[in-house]
Amino acid sequence: MSNYSRTPGPRRLYKDPESKMLFGVCAGVADYFGFDVTITRGVALLGLIIFPPTTFLAYVVLAVLLPRKPLGLDLGKDELSDHLQRSVRAAPHATLDQIRHRFREVDGRLQRLEKYLTSQRFKLDREFEALKD
Repeated sequence: MSNYSRTPGPRRLYKDPESKMLFGVCAGVADYFGFDVTITRGVALLGLIIFPPTTFLAYVVLAVLLPRKPLGLDLGKDELSDHLQRSVRAAPHATLDQIRHRFREVDGRLQRLEKYLTSQRFKLDREFEALKD
């Protein structure tokens, strides 16, 4: 068994005892993949209706094999960081593209600001402001 599998971390698949209905499997799967827990439970229920033996067996196996989520794992998380982690888990490339786009926008604004601050126009505007006072 590797050292990684023994250490708790937010990126591991756990049963979630705080958000459980039965064993916390759906809550753990929803948290791991960044899905809404209600939708995950709905999909599990739909799977139980369409494929009863397979879904039931998979749920029981996960309930037995998955470790419980450590209670102190979510300490210090706020709603914004939780939303960010879920979006990264659900669509990491889309989230990275959004962050890149924001950085490009900020970089463009900084370049325009730097260009203005080093221009003759800035010096002239400052002199006009000084004359107003």
